[in-house]
Amino acid sequence: MTETTTPTPLSGLRVLDLATLFAGPLAATMLGDFGAEVIKVEHPTKPDPSRGHGPSKDGVGLWWKLLGRNKRAITLDLSKPGGRDTLLRLAATADVIIENFRPGTLEKWDLGWAELSAANPKLVLARVTAFGQFGPYAHRPGFGTLAEAMSGFAAITGEPDAPPTLPPFGLADSIAGLATAYAVMTALAARDRTGEGQVVDMAIIEPILTALGPQPLWYDQLGHVQPRTGNRSQNNAPRNTYRTADGSWVAVSTSAQSIAERVMRLVGRPELIDEPWFATGADRARHADILDAAVGDWIAQRTRTEVLAAFEKAEAAVAPIQDVRDVMSDPQYQALDTITTVDDPELGPLRMQNVLFRLSATPGAIRWTGRPHGADTDTVLTELGLTDTELTTLRQAGAL
Repeated sequence: MTETTTPTPLSGLRVLDLATLFAGPLAATMLGDFGAEVIKVEHPTKPDPSRGHGPSKDGVGLWWKLLGRNKRAITLDLSKPGGRDTLLRLAATADVIIENFRPGTLEKWDLGWAELSAANPKLVLARVTAFGQFGPYAHRPGFGTLAEAMSGFAAITGEPDAPPTLPPFGLADSIAGLATAYAVMTALAARDRTGEGQVVDMAIIEPILTALGPQPLWYDQLGHVQPRTGNRSQNNAPRNTYRTADGSWVAVSTSAQSIAERVMRLVGRPELIDEPWFATGADRARHADILDAAVGDWIAQRTRTEVLAAFEKAEAAVAPIQDVRDVMSDPQYQALDTITTVDDPELGPLRMQNVLFRLSATPGAIRWTGRPHGADTDTVLTELGLTDTELTTLRQAGAL
């Protein structure tokens, strides 16, 4: 573990991460990145499944190294009396608990809000589930994929004549994780005024709706249902991906009128700017075939390097379509240290995403990568006041 003497904004905040896959743990990671003491609580024999998700190296799951960073790892079986009692002792010392069990599970173990708030009236309990704590779907099992389907995301993603498309990564979970971290900080700000904690009810199906923009408003007021348009937009054009002469791809966006005009001049079609329909993004979108042909033909005759240089000189918006190999060597990401190097005791130097944003006075930091399952159980519980005899008793009972 690497400690830092730099002041952190969340120093002194204690978070118990009881959650798994992926929104809840990501929220705890975001808090840990800015100095919160995060204690990851896992089942003794059934660890967080993210430890086994995706590729591994030398038997060590790589995803966990990212998701589990800045967390101390302990084991507790909350369904056993000893595990329950130990969690309540931990809760008395904590500021935040993040969990994602199905509604009613903590209550079944006598660890619901009534018991937790009795142990610590200042506690914030963040409950992250697919559908929320109430309603007709509350007790259904669910994952981010269902949120991506239910929210309307899949319905508008893909080509017009192709099936709806789901993202190949945890989009809804990631959005919900960020929203949960924000919700926790909001609840803590309220606690600063009232002196009392509260429950955060985070349904993964909800934050992605905010990210999707004004679709409900459009439908409510106009009956408008956004169709699938592939890479095109209904709000501006040209907006698409285009293939270069050397087989690469670039993305062009013209959300601003001035940018659209610059692009047309760059590609040698300034006469299109004088068309009556060119004056608004929506009207340009209705003539996307003409604009895509103009931009696409020009780009197809030039290499990616030539295209990017010409667009930059013209102050028009363009970006290369990059895969992870490009991301790792991109000069802007390098300047920002977006992909940073962290030493790991098991695997050596690892390159991973840095903390989410930069603060000038109290920056965040990756103090350590994801720890082995249960690596800090004895240390954390000894700090809590448990004796060696108590730890042995809990282990014999299967609670650790």
